[in-house]
Amino acid sequence: MNRFEGKNILVTGGSSGIGAAAAIAFAREGARVAITGRDLEGLARVKAELGPDGLALVSEAGHVAAQTALVAELQAQMGVIDGVFINAGVAKFGPLAQIDEALWDSSFDTNVKGPYFLIQRLAALMTRGGSIVLNGSINAHIGMPNSSVYAASKAALISLARTLSAELLPQGVRVNVLSPGPVSTPLYDKLGMTPAQQQAMATSVQAQIPLGRFGTPDEIAATVLHLVSKESGFIVGTEIIADGGMSQM
Repeated sequence: MNRFEGKNILVTGGSSGIGAAAAIAFAREGARVAITGRDLEGLARVKAELGPDGLALVSEAGHVAAQTALVAELQAQMGVIDGVFINAGVAKFGPLAQIDEALWDSSFDTNVKGPYFLIQRLAALMTRGGSIVLNGSINAHIGMPNSSVYAASKAALISLARTLSAELLPQGVRVNVLSPGPVSTPLYDKLGMTPAQQQAMATSVQAQIPLGRFGTPDEIAATVLHLVSKESGFIVGTEIIADGGMSQM
């Protein structure tokens, strides 16, 4: 299929995991794709899969000035944007007693403030019929110990989808959230755990998933593409949960 032939798509956090899978899938269906991130090697690796018109832009997701510069670059390079997957985020965990202000600020800057001001600045570039998908998390719903700050930041992002939908719908732009459950991505390598701790956590989490396994980046990416495509044109301000039944059963 070529559902996105002639479309310009932005994927933030596109250097690995779900973001990379979505960016590559968009490109394979005809889109011109711009990805952002901080990992230069990862950006280069994914850009090679995007075709000659693909863009890889270094950007700090939690800095408002960086979002302003990013949108200026997108306007210069692409002109307009038809679809956005806001995927960049951080996941930092810890018990209540160990959380400090720096962790709080980093989580909310990257997961909430950056996306908010990116959308604010992107709004003028979005085409009528365009779609914005935010990457949420089932952690906003399940009350997992040690995830209080991360869960709160994702709950804020989910709320934004509803309010921003109402604001952007008059210009023909839809906003939705896709909230994954546990997915096999490099994110789990960034939690500050030893390999043994990661394995113990993975085993514990997997036991809570009715399907009995983690999701894959490609599975989540397929839902992202659906939410950006015309086939989902009647879905607005909604959260889609893809978690193997973890929060539903």
